[in-house]
Amino acid sequence: MKNIFINDFRDTDFKSMFQTYFTELGVSVRNWDRLFKAMNDENRNFAYLRYDEESNPIGFIQFTVITFSSGFFGTKMGFIREFWVNSNCRSNGHGSELLQLAEEYFIKNAVHKAILTTNTAEKFYIKHGYTKDVTIKAKNNFDVFIKVLR
Repeated sequence: MKNIFINDFRDTDFKSMFQTYFTELGVSVRNWDRLFKAMNDENRNFAYLRYDEESNPIGFIQFTVITFSSGFFGTKMGFIREFWVNSNCRSNGHGSELLQLAEEYFIKNAVHKAILTTNTAEKFYIKHGYTKDVTIKAKNNFDVFIKVLR
C-alpha cells in the first residue's frame, strides 16, 4: 500500500476519488472546480490518499485543525472533514489505517482531540475509540464524535 499526503486539492486523483465519494452519497455539485478551489483557498486542509500496489485508488481521508474558542477558553481539535474508502476495498483495514494517519498527524502537531460527524459509520468510529458527544451540535445535524488522542 502507498499513502500520499497532499494539501493541493487540485490533485487529479483526489478530485476523482472525491467526486466518486459524493456520487455515492447522492450529492450533486454544480461547479467542481469552485469546490476544489475553495478547499485550496482555505490553505489549512490536508489529506492522505491511499493506493494499492498497482496504484489503484483505495480511498482518502481529508482533515484540518480547527480552534474552538470562547471569551475565556480555547482548544484545538483535529477535524475529520471527509473520509471515503472504495466500496471494493472496504472491510480490509484501509479505513482504520487512513484514520490512524490523520490521528498521527494531529498528535505530531500538538493536537490531542479529534472531532467528526457521521450519519453512516457510528460503529466504525466507536470501535476506534470515538464517543458520541451530544453536547455539540453540528451544522449538518449529524451525530458528533470525539476522541482524546494520546
